[in-house]
Amino acid sequence: MGENILVLDAGTTSTRAMLFAPDGTLLSVAQKELTQHYPRPGRVEHDAAEIWSRTLACARQVAGESEDGSIAAIGITNQRETVVAWDRATGEPLARAIVWQDRRTADFCAELKETGHEEEVQARTGLLLDPYFSATKMRWLLDNEGPVRAAARRGALAFGTVESWLAFKLSGGEHVSDASNASRTLLLPLDGGQFDAGLCDLFGVPVRALPRVVDTSGEVAVCEKRWLGAAVPICGLVGDQQSATIGQGCLRPGDTKATYGTGAFVLTNMGEEVPRSDHRLLGTVLSQSGGNRTYAVEGSVFVAGSLVQWLRDSLGIISSAAETEALARSIPDSGGVTIVPALSGLGAPHWLPQARGVVAGLSFATGRAQIARAALEAMTHQTHDLAEAFAADGAPWSRLRIDGGMSANDWMAQDLADMLDLEVERPDFVETTALGAAICAATGAGLHGSLEDAAQAMRGTTRTFSPDMDDSLRKERLAGWRKALTAV
Repeated sequence: MGENILVLDAGTTSTRAMLFAPDGTLLSVAQKELTQHYPRPGRVEHDAAEIWSRTLACARQVAGESEDGSIAAIGITNQRETVVAWDRATGEPLARAIVWQDRRTADFCAELKETGHEEEVQARTGLLLDPYFSATKMRWLLDNEGPVRAAARRGALAFGTVESWLAFKLSGGEHVSDASNASRTLLLPLDGGQFDAGLCDLFGVPVRALPRVVDTSGEVAVCEKRWLGAAVPICGLVGDQQSATIGQGCLRPGDTKATYGTGAFVLTNMGEEVPRSDHRLLGTVLSQSGGNRTYAVEGSVFVAGSLVQWLRDSLGIISSAAETEALARSIPDSGGVTIVPALSGLGAPHWLPQARGVVAGLSFATGRAQIARAALEAMTHQTHDLAEAFAADGAPWSRLRIDGGMSANDWMAQDLADMLDLEVERPDFVETTALGAAICAATGAGLHGSLEDAAQAMRGTTRTFSPDMDDSLRKERLAGWRKALTAV
């Protein structure tokens, strides 16, 4: 038996395959971009066939670079909430996948709120009625895509999130979803083992179209020999933000991480306690093993790295994301410019799906540097809003562990420490989402005895940023942010 772990990391803008040694060393990586489809304002779609083909191509490249028999198990981590609809018999997609950022079901969510369903839904699932989550996307596909509706009538429809889609394709037909992803659909009670028929009826989703809920670590399926040259067990399935939490070693109650990727996501480990929030945070499953669950409280920000991408690709203000750090350092402040990056609504703790972005405080003195710095400051301002909500819910942060592509920006990491007035810790290996999936798969394959053992063996060194800002400046920044929020 081999001892290396093949991780498939299907993100929002790209998909990757990464090979990890049992000590966490990254041995090989292959990556391909995913096409973003924006058919109308507020709509974001992916081609599920492209996700599969490009993920498989990456997996084959990495597997081909490894020694025969060296791969002990596969771990899969994925963009959450994105919905794929496919035909169980043919294994082919029936429509484009609706991406987590998509806002087309805002009106349906509003109807459910107006008829008094949100309190019950939140109590059972830990989630709010927002287009972000999967169930309303499934309903939209049934209502608006003929092939999806026809497949449902003949009992051939399969719904799933991206890890479910990839596991189905790799295994030749196992329809499973892990508990961390299933807890993001609005269809799984936090204390329920499988999808709930009553919740499915509320959203108009046929329960028979949904996958079987399984553990995040443990053998859940087997990749067919035809794909990688050998039959390899799939021993880890985990949503990307839960995976990053595990990859950061946040395995004790109170441990907190923030991932800054396309969006920004903060999770605090709550142990075996089913989380309840009075401040519009989310309760979610962090991990599950042997049917036993660990939970987390989560705050989700919809726009983080995608704001920088927008400055680069749509406005041409910067030529690369890395340029933002030098621009931010080139000036003493943002010149009064504040950006509220509600390009696809505002997430936690505001939950305003119809909100739109604001750039406030412009003057003739405003240039590229001020805009770039304000974009980075927006990450910290949004995180500060979450910190206040977590504290109000009885889950204050004593330290924040950060990761994701944007966290490599030293200026932003220091700004987080300054504005939060907390120590901020960043691992030298910031790709903790993939590492978390490797930890889950390594544990599931028996290479390590527990997630804690695996994390201790596989995590590397870290760097700490300590706060160094006058409280008066912090208050001034936050006042400008709160004023700009009133304009969304």
